[in-house]
Amino acid sequence: MGDIDDRGGVVSGESRALELDRFGRDLLDGFQRDLPLTPRPFAEIADRLGVAEDDVLDGLRRLTEAGAVSRVGAVVAPHSVGWSTLAAMAVPAERLEDVAASVSAIPEVNHNYQREHRFNLWFVVTGCDRDHVAAVLDGIEARSGCQVLDLPLLESYHIDLGFDLRWN
Repeated sequence: MGDIDDRGGVVSGESRALELDRFGRDLLDGFQRDLPLTPRPFAEIADRLGVAEDDVLDGLRRLTEAGAVSRVGAVVAPHSVGWSTLAAMAVPAERLEDVAASVSAIPEVNHNYQREHRFNLWFVVTGCDRDHVAAVLDGIEARSGCQVLDLPLLESYHIDLGFDLRWN
């Protein structure tokens, strides 16, 4: 992470406080929800903000590099397109880093994280259907030698991950 200029804000101090100008704030506040569903969504955002499309792309790139934005993209309701499952493994501590790297290298794994629990490696697997996801889990189990706990979605809940930001 580094400093970013006045088109995206500035990261400053040990606390990693992020100071943003009006443009950076508008990018973060105005488009957490309802990303324009058009062939060129960043051009539409630029039109709304009165700037060039490249300014929007540069601003989002800088905010991403500063850690203020982790992802720009659509969120699709579970199982409306393809299939996914949450999975967990109890990996011996001395193998955790290697197994985690191996799991993260699989294209169907969209995130992977460590937890302080007997099941210390958790990840989400996505695929075109339930059979594909099951095959990926079987492959992970075979390669790692660790049993994979498959925790498929039983009921979905909508959690709005957009946050109304407060500026000082």
